[in-house]
Amino acid sequence: MSEEKTEQKVEAAQDVIESKAESKDSASHAAHDKPVETSETRAEQSQNRNMVSASFADAKSAGHSKTEGFAREPAKKKILKPASEALIPLEEPKKEAALKPKEITNVEKKHKFNFKIFGRWAVDFPILDQGLKPYINITPYYFPYTAGRSIKKQFWKSKKSIIERLMGKLLVTGHKGKKHVWTSGVQGGKTITIYNIIKKTFEIVETKTKKNPLEVFVRALEVGSPREGVATIEYGGVRYPKAADLAPQRRIDLALRWMTQGSFMSSRKNKKHMWDALAEEIIATANNDQQKSNCLTKRQELERQAGASR
Repeated sequence: MSEEKTEQKVEAAQDVIESKAESKDSASHAAHDKPVETSETRAEQSQNRNMVSASFADAKSAGHSKTEGFAREPAKKKILKPASEALIPLEEPKKEAALKPKEITNVEKKHKFNFKIFGRWAVDFPILDQGLKPYINITPYYFPYTAGRSIKKQFWKSKKSIIERLMGKLLVTGHKGKKHVWTSGVQGGKTITIYNIIKKTFEIVETKTKKNPLEVFVRALEVGSPREGVATIEYGGVRYPKAADLAPQRRIDLALRWMTQGSFMSSRKNKKHMWDALAEEIIATANNDQQKSNCLTKRQELERQAGASR
């Protein structure tokens, strides 16, 4: 049995070898039968191409196309109809004109965009002190009052109008230390009362200086705000005063406090009105008059203490 199997395997191998040899012989014969390209055959092929291209050029000059087998159908003549039979073109519907934006006149611009403080004084001047510029908000409002909307946000008072901050300081001029000593008159908590006082004050400032009263007030803040203050430090249970630079927000707070308290004390037991006293204080501070300005007196005293504590 084993001998028969080996003979079968040998015969199968011989068949495979013979089939491979036959395939190689057929491939070699096909290669020999392939025509060899010579210079003569190449010349004949190029001549044939030139003849074909020449025939195409002649056909094109004669008005024939390649795809139609050198034949072209004659063009159809257009038959003109009489005017009576011609179709009357329908009129296209008119398109509605696009709505143009309304042109804003100078008067409307004045009322819409150019707000004025109290409806009278424009904000057309710069803030010279660059350190105080981000903390003095001179954005014009018809009525600068926010009703304590941002009172719970720390340092948010710098976003308020500087007129509103002045109104807030006028409401608490009756404080003496940490006690509210006076609670009548200006200190009654009436916002409209303070509003009218500031409006009358600006009218007096405009009459005396012939300038924009808001600009005079900003210049008073720049001149009257102190640059240096005193901080208290403690070493071994003993406290020492030490000179320190003041923050811009603190500088404005002190200037507003000193101006309002000085004007209130000068009109407290006097026939002088509050708006007259406040106008005099603002003008004296803006003019750097240390003899008449309570704000400049307090500033000089604070800076003197700071200079002695260095």
